[in-house]
Amino acid sequence: MSRPLIVKPLPLPPAPNALVAVDRAIADLRRGGQVVIDAGSAGLAVIMAAEAVTVDSLRQLTDRAGVEPELLVTARRAAVLGLPFKDPAVAVLTADQPLSVEQMRALADPLETQPTDGPWRLGTPAAWAAAAIALVKLARLLPAAVAAPLQQPVAGLFELTVEAILGYPGQAAHSLRRVAEARIPLVNAENSRIVAFRPADGGVEHLAIIVGKPDRDQPVLARLHSECFTGDLLGSLRCDCGDQLRGAIAALAAAGGGVLLYLAQEGRNIGLINKLRAYDLQDQGFDTLDANQQLGFDDDERIYLPAALMLRQLGIVRVRLLTNNPKKVDALARHGIDVSERVPHSFPANAHNEHYLRTKAVRSGHLF
Repeated sequence: MSRPLIVKPLPLPPAPNALVAVDRAIADLRRGGQVVIDAGSAGLAVIMAAEAVTVDSLRQLTDRAGVEPELLVTARRAAVLGLPFKDPAVAVLTADQPLSVEQMRALADPLETQPTDGPWRLGTPAAWAAAAIALVKLARLLPAAVAAPLQQPVAGLFELTVEAILGYPGQAAHSLRRVAEARIPLVNAENSRIVAFRPADGGVEHLAIIVGKPDRDQPVLARLHSECFTGDLLGSLRCDCGDQLRGAIAALAAAGGGVLLYLAQEGRNIGLINKLRAYDLQDQGFDTLDANQQLGFDDDERIYLPAALMLRQLGIVRVRLLTNNPKKVDALARHGIDVSERVPHSFPANAHNEHYLRTKAVRSGHLF
């Protein structure tokens, strides 16, 4: 006899200080503010997002540090700029003269019209450099930061540790709790419920769409779907996301039940604004992967630990996964979910997304 999924909201535990610290720092950076990163024995640094730098904020940061700041970019962005690099994650850009605001923006953003001609030099990344890049990525900003070492804390600037930043994705995932659910009749799946999961710091929620009555005694038909505002909501023809979302819900209903996890990882987890930037670059001739790399991101920035933990809270440990992406199968397996079968999930291309789908197949290993 099948066991129905029973989900009851649970109170959120108090948020760990590290989660709260990162959430606060993200908000400061998105407002154009500056924060201090504590790297322990390696010292302190003051940073701000490169895309938010202004003449006044650059002068303020320089005055606080007492030295000229450096520009931190990802290794991907450094490669696009034609600069050799040694560190696998981050590159430090300096020059004979202090970098201007215009130069910083042009080096960080491929859509800036200012020239990026050097000569630029590569410095040695400090112990806090990778954490600085990770923090601006978490803020859904361009992955570039203006940074300088500090001799002592600065009154009025929020401070957090390297460990808090680098540990945030995993800690936030492990703090996810079910906070609400409701019956939501859907087109092609009238017997459906949506369950909301929230991390302890009050950050963005992930959703589980439960269709029908999944049988947890058997591998549950499941789909991991990263949110796509343009495709899911607006019906954009640039991708196949809307087709995949609605097609998955219909497939779950036809199978008698299943679960779709709607993950807050817009644009392969680079955020909506950066996805729009990537679209602009695609219109200039770059494919979907090269556009992300031009911006300084990896091909795919998504993580699947939240999905695995959500499935476990739903009592699901074995799935038949609706996907064309073998990496999703591998990721769930690494996090303890048994994927008994990969169920193909593709839809016809159109004139606007044909090249996009071909790129995913040829360069990302998607199976169609």
